[in-house]
Amino acid sequence: MIEMLRAGPLTTVQDLGRSAWRDRGISRCGALDDCALSWGNLLVGNPADAAGLEFTLGAASLRFDADCCIAITGTDVDAALDGRPLRPWWRQRVLAGQTLKLAAPRERMRSYLAISGGIALPPALGSRSTDLKAGFGGLGGRALRDGDQLPLQPPTALPSRTLGIRAPDWDATVRVLPGPEHDEFSAAARADFWSADWRLTPQSNRMGYRFSGPVLARERGGELASHGVLPGVIQVPPSGQPIVLLADAQTTGGYPKIGVVIRADLWKLAQLRLGGTLRFVPCTLDEARAALRLQQATLDQLRSALHDR
Repeated sequence: MIEMLRAGPLTTVQDLGRSAWRDRGISRCGALDDCALSWGNLLVGNPADAAGLEFTLGAASLRFDADCCIAITGTDVDAALDGRPLRPWWRQRVLAGQTLKLAAPRERMRSYLAISGGIALPPALGSRSTDLKAGFGGLGGRALRDGDQLPLQPPTALPSRTLGIRAPDWDATVRVLPGPEHDEFSAAARADFWSADWRLTPQSNRMGYRFSGPVLARERGGELASHGVLPGVIQVPPSGQPIVLLADAQTTGGYPKIGVVIRADLWKLAQLRLGGTLRFVPCTLDEARAALRLQQATLDQLRSALHDR
């Protein structure tokens, strides 16, 4: 077990989400920074899709009742094990009875804790991810609270060496494919979309990020029938302010879509702080596919390197 001594403002159990249920209206959910969780899992000897903890703007603390290995990934968070500072993106041994404390991140948004064996809550529809909107998965479909206890799957083996990797580079740009209604917006709106610094508003959550900036006016096209949407889709409601859908987003929508953030860059959105700004960068379909292949190849290389060590 691990016991949440201080759960923090929004801590949830997440894996890589449930991908086969969108036709039933079930959101994907899962870690918003899936790269951070996947890499942390590989560091501690887990499959990349094992369940861990996602901390949003920690601080938090928790106690372990069994020996294990952990890795803290994601944002630039200060962490300590029984008062001894830990390095993020490094594998660390933990002894039964020790306490881990996480401070609030200095610059970005989300940190992740991977634990050898993974969190062993019962899967729901093939995933242990918490769906806060629908209220299932994780621990009772809710954010964790002080005093919660989470079962751990016994690891097949505990890695004996402390080992670290370099965190992926983060910058405030995301690559975007033009959406189906891109050309229905005015020329000025299209120019603003690609050139403006878009500010993340407090009216944002795991379902979607709402940005403020120039008003994006749509000149052509009538009302849209409700249609399928995916994480990464950039909708423009009547306010003219874009919304980027994230992992917990609904499966259908009726707003025009000016663009789609490419799959390989969705993890960057997870680390943008409220009030921070980013830019949308145009991308081709071939470039999007190449970026996803490179991301997967990097994960495969890390898996092979850790296995060899």
